[in-house]
Amino acid sequence: MYIRDGRAPIPESETTSRVMSANTGKNTKPEITFRKALRDIGIPGYRLHWKKAPGRPDITYPGKKIAIFVHGCYWHRCPYCDLPLPKSHTEFWAEKFLKNKERDVKKKAALEGDGWDVLVFWECQIKKDVVACAEKVRELYDSKT
Repeated sequence: MYIRDGRAPIPESETTSRVMSANTGKNTKPEITFRKALRDIGIPGYRLHWKKAPGRPDITYPGKKIAIFVHGCYWHRCPYCDLPLPKSHTEFWAEKFLKNKERDVKKKAALEGDGWDVLVFWECQIKKDVVACAEKVRELYDSKT
C-alpha cells in the first residue's frame, strides 16, 4: 500500500496507485533527453531547478537569464496533444490541471518580470525533434553574447 498525502482521490485500483506514485516532478525522461541534447550541441553550464530564479525553472542559464521549462503533455495539458481528462474523478482532475496551467502562467510572468527570457518545450516536441528544440535554446543563448 502507498502512503497517502490526502491531495488526490483514492485510486480505484492498486495498479493505478502504483502508476501514479511513480510520477516524478524532476529529472523526467524528457528533461534528461533535453539536457543531453543541450550538452551535445555545445551549451552545457546550465543549472537545474535553480532556487534563485522565480518559479524554479527546470533548466536555467543564470548568466544569460534564460529559463527553460520542460512540460509533460499530460500534467501541463499540451495544446498540441489535446489529451482527454481521466474517466474517473473527472472533476478533481479538471481542477488540478487548471491549477497547473495557472501556476505555469504565473511562473513565466514572474520570470519575464525579472528580465528573464523564458522558453517552454513540450514533451511531444522533444520526442519529435530534440535537436531542433535544443537549437532554439542555442539561438537565444548566442544572441545574448
